[in-house]
Amino acid sequence: MPVILIFSTWLVGAPTDAITAELKKETVQAFEQYIRTAEARMEEQLRANRNFLWVEESGERRQQVRQGQIVTQRWTPDEVRVPSGLIHDWIGVAYIPDARLEQTLARVQDYDRHKDSYRPEVIDSKLLSRNGNDFRVHLRLLKKKVLTVVLNTEHEVHYVPLDRTRWRSRSYSTRIAEVRDAGKPGEQELPVGQGHGFLWRLYSYWKFEEKDGGVYVECRAISLTRNVPTGLGWLIEPIIRNLPRESLANTLRATRDAVRK
Repeated sequence: MPVILIFSTWLVGAPTDAITAELKKETVQAFEQYIRTAEARMEEQLRANRNFLWVEESGERRQQVRQGQIVTQRWTPDEVRVPSGLIHDWIGVAYIPDARLEQTLARVQDYDRHKDSYRPEVIDSKLLSRNGNDFRVHLRLLKKKVLTVVLNTEHEVHYVPLDRTRWRSRSYSTRIAEVRDAGKPGEQELPVGQGHGFLWRLYSYWKFEEKDGGVYVECRAISLTRNVPTGLGWLIEPIIRNLPRESLANTLRATRDAVRK
């Protein structure tokens, strides 16, 4: 599956040191507990033979997707507050007409080319290793929204075939490090868990199904960020709250465009 596009280090309107954050142990523990619960419910739904795709639960939603829209929705009513952090849980879907499942999977698994398919959000990409349906991937990510943030990230991605027309996958970020002065001679990678805190964890769950003359690509993305600091909400809040949805939509759109080329 393509890894969700999210986020280097220039600041507009506030001192850089004023908005830095540090990832805490209790924040990670809360995220891991949320993931355990979410994954258990996903497996329960799959075993119960309910709708494979979220898009199938709404006729209006399915019509929008078939008309070419990228449909996204928050999975939870709002961000989930945890100690010193926020969990963002979004789901989205795209439909690729005239596509085949094999073609779609080949494209999204071509991680060396993600820097081309998902530009400008992906600055660099590299397949680190592959063992069957298991992939290790490096991505350097860029996102601009008031602030510009560059991250060096690594992900483990596992694909599972369900039958002739359906596959699923999950991706876990295993390392996310912010880069200061990215692209300059003195660029510096900050220690993991230090920096602006706009992305600390990213787990995503993908479903691919060939039907209706094309392929549905669906993703549920669960990410962990810092919380909104007192006094700097005007600067931080729009970034934290809007980037997860925008990144998910951009990733699905880029995936559809890459497959159709």
